[in-house]
Amino acid sequence: MTSDTPSSGHPSPGQAAICQGCGAMLTRTMVDLGLQPLANSYIPPERADAHEPVYPLHARVCDACLLVQVDAVAPPEDIFVDYAYFSSFSDSWLAHCKRYAEDMAARFALDAQSRVVEIASNDGYMLQYFVAMGVPVMGIEPAANVAATAIAKGVPTEVAFFGEATARRMVESGWAADLLAAKNVLAHVPDINDFVAGVREMLKPEGVFTVEFPHLLNLIQQVQFDTIYHEHFTYLSLLAVRTIAERQGLRIFDVEKQPTHGGSLRVFMARPDSAHAVTPNVQVVLDEEIAAGLDRPEGYEGFDARVRAVREGLLGFLAGAKDKGERVVAYGAAAKGNTLLNYCGATAADIDFVVDRNPAKQDRLLPGSRIPVRAVEALVEARPDHVLILPWNIKDEVIRQLPEVHAWGGDFVIAVPEIRVVTGAV
Repeated sequence: MTSDTPSSGHPSPGQAAICQGCGAMLTRTMVDLGLQPLANSYIPPERADAHEPVYPLHARVCDACLLVQVDAVAPPEDIFVDYAYFSSFSDSWLAHCKRYAEDMAARFALDAQSRVVEIASNDGYMLQYFVAMGVPVMGIEPAANVAATAIAKGVPTEVAFFGEATARRMVESGWAADLLAAKNVLAHVPDINDFVAGVREMLKPEGVFTVEFPHLLNLIQQVQFDTIYHEHFTYLSLLAVRTIAERQGLRIFDVEKQPTHGGSLRVFMARPDSAHAVTPNVQVVLDEEIAAGLDRPEGYEGFDARVRAVREGLLGFLAGAKDKGERVVAYGAAAKGNTLLNYCGATAADIDFVVDRNPAKQDRLLPGSRIPVRAVEALVEARPDHVLILPWNIKDEVIRQLPEVHAWGGDFVIAVPEIRVVTGAV
């Protein structure tokens, strides 16, 4: 089965107990976050009273191949075809991508004869830097509304879901890749084997695939459970990714740790017979995962209890603020924030509103909690006592952008991995 059509590669809800990596039965729970709406399904005000579908959000561990995954509950076209996430609204993320483009161009000698392709290229946020260097690029992006933004800024983009059939079509049209990039998309794939098979098809004999993903080791150690939501089908360790890569005829030859999204890995893959030498970095990360117990099913136990402690901490803080008559406004209408708020049962009775720089989210309501989303200027006008930063991965950037909060005596609050109040500049 391929990912060439929107629904292909999507297992039915009745197959939820089957590992999408190896097909084994899933019997081990890592954390159960209850019934939740789709994390990026922001609600227009006129539909505030309409029924909102909710689905189980249950992360499981495969005892056979150690792939962590959630039950597949909604087809990809319900999540990605009209998508509210635009990558270019985070300055720190753009800086990360600019450095990536410069580093890859230098390391692999990319020039006007090269071909750089990005899977899930969003609004052209990363490929634009290769365009500026004169390197030919092509984006592959399933969300037509987001792809249109990329095309408008001069980044050629194919509107499609990626898989083996899409890869073959792209290669036939001249787009075999010297560098194939995927940033934070592997987790979004409902058929991970088809996706990685497509990677193998796309690469030239010495081509390189780089994939970035939040590191499961950090998710567990830092209780980053709010990065779990329905559009993230899998939660990845290097151990599990190595198994998937080798199954599809690819070889990992390097890995770099990145600070993004709470701590990510950038993994480098190539064909097994390519000349790319394996670096010591690969074994270093594997050893860290093994030391943490991620090489055995029992290493994933106890996470659910730590998640419940985060919920108790946030609810206690919100209740205390309400008792004192203090106002709480949230920053960042992020998917991770929706997981957190809905798991905790927080609503507009606890948080006045949330602000976000993305106009596509403004003047809508958060899914589930129904908290209204406004422009950032509304926060400054409201002068709340507390600003709850939902995208904790960019907390320092947010605090630097809003020095006014400390000036009026307010503070910033981060809930993960535990309640932390920031009263001074970072």
